[in-house]
Amino acid sequence: MSYQAVQSLADRIKHNIGEVIVGKEEIVELLFIGLMTSGHVLLEDVPGTGKTVLAKSFARSLSLSFKRVQFTPDLLPSDLSGIHYYNQKQGDFQFRPGPLFTNLLLADELNRATPRTQSSLLECMEEKQVTIDGETKPLELPFMVIATQNPVEHQGTFPLPEAQLDRFLFKLRMGYPTTEEGLRLLQRFKERNPLAELQPIADPTELAKAQSICPSVRISDDLLRYLLEVVEATRRREDVAIGVSPRGSQALLRTAQVHAILRGRDYVTPDDVKAMAKPVLAHRLSLRGLTRAQGQGEKIIDEVIRGTNVPTEADLTIG
Repeated sequence: MSYQAVQSLADRIKHNIGEVIVGKEEIVELLFIGLMTSGHVLLEDVPGTGKTVLAKSFARSLSLSFKRVQFTPDLLPSDLSGIHYYNQKQGDFQFRPGPLFTNLLLADELNRATPRTQSSLLECMEEKQVTIDGETKPLELPFMVIATQNPVEHQGTFPLPEAQLDRFLFKLRMGYPTTEEGLRLLQRFKERNPLAELQPIADPTELAKAQSICPSVRISDDLLRYLLEVVEATRRREDVAIGVSPRGSQALLRTAQVHAILRGRDYVTPDDVKAMAKPVLAHRLSLRGLTRAQGQGEKIIDEVIRGTNVPTEADLTIG
């Protein structure tokens, strides 16, 4: 598969999902980048902004198996992974897989589950496998978690710890539609449900080919140093208790490579790094005396980007 084919695939996905979701092309593009880098996405917004519909449209467009789990305080890790049960007819124990065994898992209101259940996602998100009763079972690829949480209602919730947040490639907000977008949305849904009519435009085999070519996008050593300087600058700020981890710097590299492909290039530029910095890095910051809900993480990343010297064109020459 060529870079142009990956770009064409992304355009087709945005157009297809655009038959259902109005005005969220940037969010759809970031979901695609997340899938290409085998990452996971946290959608944080108030109820009713289309998070579930977006996840369903994304899965249906790509012929991905889809399962949704409503996270509640009484949800157990075994409710996600599955259990071994005794089959009286067979006279033996058999495994009943849980909803983790899918291509795209929608973890709805993730922060309503207890820390024990939240932590049960760590292994599957990082290693694409699940350990059940001492037996490790690989998950079907591609595997992606799209989790949601309500940033306003905090009663009965368990805030995601830093280790859990760091597993998410992006933290995104859907936002309310504009007046024009809201009108188009009402016109589209007044007589039919376009999600029910949505047809797939790709399959997991095509996705696997696209994923395999993304890491080959070229990036110069000077640009790698620039990327690392941005990350390290977050660790030196007085208003940041814990800066971006090495996992975060790797995520910024991978997403910048895919972003370059979607802009028609086979090499990364500083603009690709800047474009991916906030959605990749902001939620990984542990701030002193501030809350993430106030958007301080995004402001800090903006300041870091402005304060970091960009390599010159001569420095960015790629051999």
